[in-house]
Amino acid sequence: MIRRELASGMVALLFGTEKTGLSNDDLSHCHWLMSIPTREQHISMNLGQAVAVCLYELIRDAKKSAAKTTTSEKPASAGEVERISAVLLESLHLSGYVNPISVESTEERVRRMVRRLNLSSKDAELWLGMYRQMLWKMKNK
Repeated sequence: MIRRELASGMVALLFGTEKTGLSNDDLSHCHWLMSIPTREQHISMNLGQAVAVCLYELIRDAKKSAAKTTTSEKPASAGEVERISAVLLESLHLSGYVNPISVESTEERVRRMVRRLNLSSKDAELWLGMYRQMLWKMKNK
C-alpha cells in the first residue's frame, strides 16, 4: 500500500526519538504503522538503523510491486481524511458518545479507523458531506 502512495510523492515517514519513540497521538495521525522485529536482548534500534531498514524495505521489490498496482480513483489526501476525522469527532462529542475520561484514546482510535478506510477522494467528499449534515442537524435541533 505505501509503495503505491510513494509513486504519488505524497508520503512522509515519521520516526520518533530513540529514547521514547512516537506518542499515541503521533501514531493516531499515521496511515500505516511499521514495526521492525528485534531480538528480546535488543528490543530497540537506534534511529539510523531503523531508518535504513525502513527505506530498504520500501525499495525492495518496488518495481514488481509497482507493476501490480493500478488504481483508477485518486486516493483521499491526508487533509481530506483529517477533515473527516475532525467532523466525525465533533459529532461524537456533541452526541455524547465520547466519554470525558477516555477522550484522548477515543480520538486516536477514531483517527486510525478513518485512515484504515483507505477512501478515494470522491468517497471522502461524500463522507464529509454526510457528517457535516448530521452535525448541522444535531446543532440545530
